[in-house]
Amino acid sequence: MPAHAHHHHEPAGADLATAAQATLEKSGEQWTTMRASIFDALAKFDKPASAYDIADAVSKSEGRRVAANSVYRILDLFVGANLARRVESSNAYIANAHPDCLHDCIFLVCDSCGQTVHIDDDKIANNVRHAAEAAGFSPVRPVIEVRGTCADCGEA
Repeated sequence: MPAHAHHHHEPAGADLATAAQATLEKSGEQWTTMRASIFDALAKFDKPASAYDIADAVSKSEGRRVAANSVYRILDLFVGANLARRVESSNAYIANAHPDCLHDCIFLVCDSCGQTVHIDDDKIANNVRHAAEAAGFSPVRPVIEVRGTCADCGEA
């Protein structure tokens, strides 16, 4: 674990949904039935999911078609409210396991199996921010993704 790693309790299942709801409502938004369904579907994926994957999962669970465009809008809201993170290189999303904690994630993306995990290292993220500022750039949010092979695939 990096020296400046960020440690916190990561809720799961209903506890994660409760934490997500509290965070969204704290930001002034409503936790609607559709938003709850989309968050629940997103949280069940073990790999980053596209809006189409999520729309399909929600459509199957609710027995009615849910449009990917609607899912995209809700995912954008979730990213803005820190409930989800977007894995830029694959245009997919993961549920944020700690929505009440705001910091920049570093994603480790396995090119073999697609598994994506994140590590929190505020020192690295802050160094990226400072480098951008030193270059005269006003950073909003660093996006750091490391592509490679996970330990399980490396052993195979």
